[in-house]
Amino acid sequence: MSVVLLGYHNMGCRALDALLDEKVKVSAVFTHKDNPNENVWFDSLAELSKKNNIPVYFPEDINEEKWIQLLEEINPDLILSCYFRQMVKRPILDIPRLGAFNLHGSLLPKYRGRCPVNWQLLHGERESGVTLHYMVEKADAGDIVAQKSVEVDIKDNAVTLFKKLEDAAYEIIKTYVPMILNGTAPRISQDHSKATYFGGRRPEDGRINWEDDAFSIYNLIRAVTWPYPGAFCELEGQILYIWEADFSEKDIDGRPGQVVKKGNKVFVQTGKGSLEIIRASLSKRPSDKENLPKALFQEGIILK
Repeated sequence: MSVVLLGYHNMGCRALDALLDEKVKVSAVFTHKDNPNENVWFDSLAELSKKNNIPVYFPEDINEEKWIQLLEEINPDLILSCYFRQMVKRPILDIPRLGAFNLHGSLLPKYRGRCPVNWQLLHGERESGVTLHYMVEKADAGDIVAQKSVEVDIKDNAVTLFKKLEDAAYEIIKTYVPMILNGTAPRISQDHSKATYFGGRRPEDGRINWEDDAFSIYNLIRAVTWPYPGAFCELEGQILYIWEADFSEKDIDGRPGQVVKKGNKVFVQTGKGSLEIIRASLSKRPSDKENLPKALFQEGIILK
């Protein structure tokens, strides 16, 4: 029996690791070329596939006829998608004998759609997880094979939560893909009445509104911190990126956006509560996490 993997990012790599560890035959990998305008901080599924002598393809649109024909020639028993960035249409979903499956980074039916890790942090969720489910033409709406939950710590950010989900994805694929192949996997319908859906996020969605409460702003900062585009505001006509902060429900003196210094610590008043700004940078994003500078602002300035 054979599997075709559609994937990208660390999730795609962990999926391939799990398949290979279970001695599952991977006939081909379909992935994406890295975008030179994107911060590529994650591992390469293409390189990992080549190291394991697996044919790799880079479709601009996997639903084109030439790719459909190739998949029909490969004739996999199962198609597995892990963070593949293209919607897969019916002609491809109908090819594998056992079906097409997707690994999604939330506990479906909650947080269907794009960027589930970022959205869950933005909303202050304390539980996350991954879902292996049947692929249908509507995104993330197919029957569930299995889920694995993880705890979201109040200090987690997009990177640390993503790492937890990578480990959960590895375990769920390692356990359940062999069950799908031998016909023993469960199949559970989603409760569509409980579904929530979120779209993609743009860099400009990281703008801070200091009238919001401190916990909401804190969640935004950790949801989009490096290597994501970052939460930002304006400081004396320049863009200020805030990469790390802590929150308090206690107010400090000043109006929303006003900086107050206590010793060597920097605080900002919000609409409710305050933030300690730990790391921030002016005008541009640092090239790597190790270069995120500590916050140094003057007393009394106003962030907008």
